[in-house]
Amino acid sequence: MTTWPMELATSRILVSNDDGIEAPGIKVLARIAASLSDDVWIVAPEIEQSGAGHSLTLRRPLRIRKVEERRYGVDGTPTDCVLLAINEILKDHKPTLVLSGVNRGGNLGEDVTYSGTVAAAMEGTVLGVPSIALSQEYPEGGPVPWETVETLAPDLIRRLCAIGWPRNSLININFPAVGPDSVTGVLAAAQGRRKIGDQITTARDPRGAPYYWIGSMRTEDPTVAGTDINAVYRNAVAVTPISMNMTDHPTLTKLAETFH
Repeated sequence: MTTWPMELATSRILVSNDDGIEAPGIKVLARIAASLSDDVWIVAPEIEQSGAGHSLTLRRPLRIRKVEERRYGVDGTPTDCVLLAINEILKDHKPTLVLSGVNRGGNLGEDVTYSGTVAAAMEGTVLGVPSIALSQEYPEGGPVPWETVETLAPDLIRRLCAIGWPRNSLININFPAVGPDSVTGVLAAAQGRRKIGDQITTARDPRGAPYYWIGSMRTEDPTVAGTDINAVYRNAVAVTPISMNMTDHPTLTKLAETFH
């Protein structure tokens, strides 16, 4: 199994997200990246792209805006941002690590299929660059404890990059909704089960036409041991490897026998 341990001090780090280039979380992540390397580049969506998933813009042209040195906005999705960063902005010296986030709110369970934060890490992985997605949980109605991820992430990223991981996988990290002193540890966790969008609000616009608004209510069971949801519920940091190969191999074997 091929892995990629790396020396972070000499790495070129690409930072992206789905909350937008002016989001608080990406500013936190930029500081985290700067503590690891002097060669940090930021390429992120101009506006929030939460829930964009691994979508790619194909039906219209994209524009890149240079905000300042090593910082660019793209009027597209997180996937667009990472693709343009690697294949255009940094094509002559590609990044050696992609960091995506820090997302405001967790990306746990089935969230990873909707998440633009995870999608940016997916695109980095597809393009051959080791990638990590970072998300910070926060209490409902309360402030986001950014100090937790900012305190704990640098050492965690160093440890992960020192051991490496398979080239066809990304690392998804979720930090619990507590201050850094209340974190109970770091747990390697499997992807749990939770479904976003169970709450749908219906109403009518000023012209009388109906509309539907998908809410963020989730169905989840935080008691299932060994999952990312359970880890964060226990105030631990959840570290989950996600493979880009989504083949269900047991079913594949059964189908091969059926269609032999």
